[in-house]
Amino acid sequence: MALFQLSASDDTSLSPAALREENRRLRKVCQALMSRVESGSGADGAPYAAFERSVLLAEQVRERTDALHRVLDELGQANARLQAAKAEAEAANLSKTKFLAAVSHDLLQPLNAARLFVSALETHPLPEASQALVAHAGRSLKDVEGLLGTLVDISRLDAGVLHADKAPFAVSTLLDALAEEYRQVAAVRGLSLHYVPSSVVVESDLALLARVIRNFLSNAVRYTEHGHLLLGCRRRPEGLEIMVGDTGPGIAEQQREAIFLEFQRAPEAKHHHSRGLGLGLAIVDRISAMLEQPVTLASQPGRGALFSITVPYAPASTAPGQGASSRVAELSHDNPDSPLADSVVWVIDDDEAIIDGMQALLGSWGCRVRAAATASALEAVSDGEPPNVLLVDYHLGDHRETGLALAARLRGRYPGLAAVVITANHDAALSRAAREAGMHCLLKPLKPMRLRMLLVSLLTPQD
Repeated sequence: MALFQLSASDDTSLSPAALREENRRLRKVCQALMSRVESGSGADGAPYAAFERSVLLAEQVRERTDALHRVLDELGQANARLQAAKAEAEAANLSKTKFLAAVSHDLLQPLNAARLFVSALETHPLPEASQALVAHAGRSLKDVEGLLGTLVDISRLDAGVLHADKAPFAVSTLLDALAEEYRQVAAVRGLSLHYVPSSVVVESDLALLARVIRNFLSNAVRYTEHGHLLLGCRRRPEGLEIMVGDTGPGIAEQQREAIFLEFQRAPEAKHHHSRGLGLGLAIVDRISAMLEQPVTLASQPGRGALFSITVPYAPASTAPGQGASSRVAELSHDNPDSPLADSVVWVIDDDEAIIDGMQALLGSWGCRVRAAATASALEAVSDGEPPNVLLVDYHLGDHRETGLALAARLRGRYPGLAAVVITANHDAALSRAAREAGMHCLLKPLKPMRLRMLLVSLLTPQD
């Protein structure tokens, strides 16, 4: 306190002797303070040791910080290399998927021709042994078609080139054809198919929804050893629930999520009945998400499974007009009253095998077929007879107009001509353009039953 009082006082009035005395006193105070500090340090010199430890710790922190920065730099470089490798792998995978999606037309073209020939051959009277061989060939082609179609679908999904094209349509236009097709497929396995038709008009992407229901039916046939299958609909407040049921082994609770993953198949799969890649339900799951139309599964092990997808109803103002429904008799190959009998069908395709296959198939249904690679060649052999239906391939070769443009031109020349564009291109813009032009669009490889039912619908007089 004396020190503070001194420092605060005015020392200008002190004499030299007094200043010397004050200096001496201050020295004694400093010595006393130093002695007190030193006596408080103890024998081990704790303050100095603490200072040394602090300096040592600071040095260790600096060294470890430097080491951490070096490790982080190395990790950054390694991460950059991994990112580059990942980008390279993704680019290679995207290139592969885009390539497969782009060449799907060339991949499916020969398969499409083969299916046409076999389907036409099935309508011919053949010895029993030959009929069995044709049936085996048809089933093998369907297996190949299913595998290739699955690969193309998953590639399109991976490449991001598959998009939904939602439009209103009567669900019968889809389910009638699938029921007739899978009734025959099930019969080969000794199974029966119970179909409950519906006239409800829904709004969805017809081609993608067909892929979902077809996968449901294919799985039902694949896993069911005996009993029957069910295809039907149930009206729900939120939409129409389209259901496919079977009397197969069912699916255990712990497997119900896994079966929707890629390359997953149920352990009960009978490989000798049908080939598969374990991608069907993975595609269903992704298409369902794309359409925003939920898929559900109900099953009891040992009692079968029931898959369903709920599709929204079409607004009343956009519902298409209801044409005459397809009768089973009209699907019979030998029905003389079928609207296909003596109908004039024009086929335009730049693939000679497709032309031959379409002539054989349509001719077996009673149609009078005129087929050529160009419209001018077709008109030259038509003897002035106008066509009832035009079937035209979308891809007609380089430097030529598309099938869509050609169909529009011919419809201007032949008013009322029904046109069907056939393509392996799943681009939603193409199907939308065909629909807006008042045409129909079918995807390759053609399903003969789907084509037949569409032709019956187009050629049946509307009420």
